Amino acid sequence: MIVKIKHIMLAALVAASFFPTMASAQSPKSQPARPAQPPRPADIDKNGVLILVRSTLLALDQANKTGNYTVLRDLGAPGFQTNTAARLAEIFAYQRTQNLDLSGVAVLEPQLSMLPQIESTGMMHMAGFFPSVPTQIRFELLYAPVQSQWKLFGLSVSLGSSAPVAPSDAPAPSAAAQPKGGTGLRPSGTKQP
Repeated sequence: MIVKIKHIMLAALVAASFFPTMASAQSPKSQPARPAQPPRPADIDKNGVLILVRSTLLALDQANKTGNYTVLRDLGAPGFQTNTAARLAEIFAYQRTQNLDLSGVAVLEPQLSMLPQIESTGMMHMAGFFPSVPTQIRFELLYAPVQSQWKLFGLSVSLGSSAPVAPSDAPAPSAAAQPKGGTGLRPSGTKQP
């Protein structure tokens, strides 16, 4: 069965206004504000990426299957933990009602469309997909550094057909006009190229 591209914004994020608070809480008050720095490549190897992506999506899969979001919440950064288990259940209700099975991420290799990068907030941001058939699992993840570990701060998951899609008659916008990410995971105050 070919599935139409559906984007399920799973904004298990703290409101965008939380980002400036988080950034200011990490920097001493005596330092003057620095201009936003462009993202830089994250110093993480392939195995580290696999562990983060798979463990995050498998935790989401288990939470969806059990209806218990406390472990998913507790694995996250303090900013993610501001979501109650009940709120996370609301956010992921659609996935639960659709009986979406994300367990295939345990054995499939993710393809990254955005290599891990450190945003000006100090958070690590990455995006990609799992090339499964007939439906691809697309993801965008944001991690905050907590006690020398990357902890989940936000995620977005979408499902789409893995079949080729015919181009439309309209010309495609230039790469510069296309939003990078486009799912609301980018912290406020950062510029999109």
